[in-house]
Amino acid sequence: MNNIEYDENTGLPKDKSYLECGLPSFLQESVEQMKVAWEKYEKGIPYMQLDCDFCELQSNINIAETEQLITPEQAWYLREKYLGIERTN
Repeated sequence: MNNIEYDENTGLPKDKSYLECGLPSFLQESVEQMKVAWEKYEKGIPYMQLDCDFCELQSNINIAETEQLITPEQAWYLREKYLGIERTN
């Protein structure tokens, strides 16, 4: 049974996690490291690399988007989900 909800306007799944599929390995590694960093932060575990991980992920998203390895939609999904950066336009 198909429990996937679709957007009536776009026909795309409402759950945008599909945008994380097929990321370049360097970007996937940065995403995974950012997940670990946020987990430590949320648990109150001292972790001095959070800012570095944040900047590295932001940079790798920008590189992948500029090199057309990911779409702008994927880039914004990752920025919003893992960096908390909201799109303004």
